[in-house]
Amino acid sequence: MRRGLRSIKVPGLGTFSRASLLERRWWPTNHCMSQTLFSSSEDGADVSRGHSTGILPASHLRGMIQRGRLKALTDIEDAQIQPASLDLRLGSVAWRIRASFLPGPDSTVKSRIDQLALHQIDLTKGAVFEAGCVYIVPLLESVALPYRVAGVANPKSSTGRLDVFTRLITDRAKEFDRIEPGYEGPLYAEVSPRSFSILVREGSRLNQLRLRRGSPPFSDTELRRLQQEQGIVAGDADISDGIALTVDLTGVGLNALVGYRAKRHAGLIDVDKSGAHDVGDFWEPIRARQDASIVLDPNEFYILASREAVSIPPEYAAEMVPYNPLVGEFRVHYAGFFDPGFGYSGAGGAGSRAVLEVRSHEVPFILQHGQIIGRLVFERLTEPPERVYGQGIGSHYQAQGLKLSKHFRV
Repeated sequence: MRRGLRSIKVPGLGTFSRASLLERRWWPTNHCMSQTLFSSSEDGADVSRGHSTGILPASHLRGMIQRGRLKALTDIEDAQIQPASLDLRLGSVAWRIRASFLPGPDSTVKSRIDQLALHQIDLTKGAVFEAGCVYIVPLLESVALPYRVAGVANPKSSTGRLDVFTRLITDRAKEFDRIEPGYEGPLYAEVSPRSFSILVREGSRLNQLRLRRGSPPFSDTELRRLQQEQGIVAGDADISDGIALTVDLTGVGLNALVGYRAKRHAGLIDVDKSGAHDVGDFWEPIRARQDASIVLDPNEFYILASREAVSIPPEYAAEMVPYNPLVGEFRVHYAGFFDPGFGYSGAGGAGSRAVLEVRSHEVPFILQHGQIIGRLVFERLTEPPERVYGQGIGSHYQAQGLKLSKHFRV
């Protein structure tokens, strides 16, 4: 495009001024963008239909599968494709290793496994991952990402609620749960059950992958506008580098149930079976106290809920960021992804609370009702997804209050 050009005709859409194109983020700001303007991007998306940057929705993920950008040793199933993420599956083998690791810029994951592995485990018929141990599993999926597309992974909600610490690793990685733009190669999961031993097998889905094109900023100003227009949380919102969520320790009614604490030395949980276990065999109920507080004991795992109902608009995705050390000595939310449509009234989710996976660290820590325990950060999708959370895709946690994982009988 010439520097002096003030308008352009977009086929099928009309003529737009430069200012209008800039507002829609359709005007190229550098050479790389101009190469794909008004055409299919490398991930198979028609960028003229939406935004040139953002989280890729399900339709774009399908395009990447068709183009071989997302591959697998067995066909990727439609049930793996979520509104803005892809569920990843364990492969046929695992290694128990002495300690967690990152390969670093000069090593592959396999070379580090060869150094650290204690023994190899066959997952084709199922195997037990013992609490307190660390395992590395090659995933069935691999990627060949375009140069402007990066990945970020998180445990699935059900995985986090079982206190199963799961992180994605790639060859030459310097960070967990991150895939650099342009990466081509295998994916691995580090799996470390903390409270319960688990039964897994080839094809078990413990974590999920989001893909992001570019680095779209999302300012607090935009978040305030979204809160005003669509009501992400009810009432006044505390917005600063995301939207604050607080803990509910009063519940509803006298002696209300406000949380659960994982029992030590409990039984085995099959990660692929829903409604197969009794709550009382694995969890101790926590009732509301008169002073509306709870003492988090070191190295204990708790399930709590947010005081706020959360609503994620269909064009956006959110993530609960790790705890701020200035807030307290605890970690909140292993499984941080909130899908488009979670808690959204149009998808039957009005009143959905954020369920919080909480673990205290070195010292006992007192949580008070209404204390900030994390923040939701938002990102725009490149375009609205075909279906949102809760619309016929096997969503287990729409319209939830305080809720354990799907593995337990109601």
